[in-house]
Amino acid sequence: MKKRKIIAPYTIKGEWWHRLDDGRLQCDLCPRYCRLREGQHGFCYIRQACNRQIVLTSYGRASGFCIDPIEKKPLNHFYPGSSVLSFGTAGCNLGCKFCQNWDISKAREDERLTSAALPEDIAQEAKEHGCKSIAFTYNDPIIFAEYAIDTAIAAHELGIKTVAVSSGYVSHESRQDFFAHIDAVNVDLKAFTQEFYGKICLAQLEPVLDNLKWIKNETDIWLEITTLLIPGHNDSSDEIKKLSEWILDNLGSEVPLHFSAFHPDFKMMDVPPTPPSTLQRARTIAKEEGLHHVYTGNVDDKEGQSTYCSYCDNLLIERNWYELGKWNLDKDGCCKFCGTRLTGCFDTKPGTWGSKRLPVSIHSRTKKMAVSPLSNDTRSG
Repeated sequence: MKKRKIIAPYTIKGEWWHRLDDGRLQCDLCPRYCRLREGQHGFCYIRQACNRQIVLTSYGRASGFCIDPIEKKPLNHFYPGSSVLSFGTAGCNLGCKFCQNWDISKAREDERLTSAALPEDIAQEAKEHGCKSIAFTYNDPIIFAEYAIDTAIAAHELGIKTVAVSSGYVSHESRQDFFAHIDAVNVDLKAFTQEFYGKICLAQLEPVLDNLKWIKNETDIWLEITTLLIPGHNDSSDEIKKLSEWILDNLGSEVPLHFSAFHPDFKMMDVPPTPPSTLQRARTIAKEEGLHHVYTGNVDDKEGQSTYCSYCDNLLIERNWYELGKWNLDKDGCCKFCGTRLTGCFDTKPGTWGSKRLPVSIHSRTKKMAVSPLSNDTRSG
């Protein structure tokens, strides 16, 4: 693993940027391409122009660590029943008005980053707790890419898998470097219209669709997709139909799609929660369009959360929220009834972590870097 030079407390020189003719520095990490003058922070806040370079100011700092069921990411076809050590930092490169982790994604690093651990510490903690994987989540790992990459490398050295939970808002310049170290990803496809992305997320839809195609067709990463359905904004039958058609045509019928229920949060407190019937309608539409593995989330719906054979339609993996029930896969991950292989990554037996949530404190095995926020918090983007 490349040894990063610590140039200030919790701060390293960032990658993926270049100088412009007018003296500003352009961050090339995500499609925002923030152009920063000395002292300015990017839209994500944790990347800053400092001493004629762009730096990452949250290396080795996290908003906390917790062991979760892998199904919570959600990933239903990636070692079901296994445990995953999850963590994130602060900030985000999207501006979603409905953000359900807004206290993390909208925070500055000195407000939320109360835990400290270097990559090798995190990997060792995951191993000691028997975790199958480490997940970069809560806020988007793209913005703390160097920290995530180094943690992924340390995890792989110990035989631990890696998971990214991301909006997929990453640039062509950086995506290969980041995803080269990821085993599975759940991409949060916010909606299927540019109007929604522009007004609600302050972002663009097209880069996300391009990255979804690239992940599925140009890498070996296991891919699942989640869409949070928000009443009156992205839950029409027509939009769900078009989204499902696009996935079928560009990614194939086997990519799992999760429709998740919204609850009022952040700047959309006036929008009602998503009725379970909306998720069930969306699941029906997506399956009618030809998608084989469509799930409902954040609601009580055992049928919509369970996995069925794409050929004979028999129950393969029974789920009730994050608890597994009946398991009808053989040791090769094939349907016990007809022999059709279920796409995904499976052990010979399901994991037994269940629905437990276990917060953990990671005590660094290496010298900690003292907290000392950089000056000048002017934003750009």
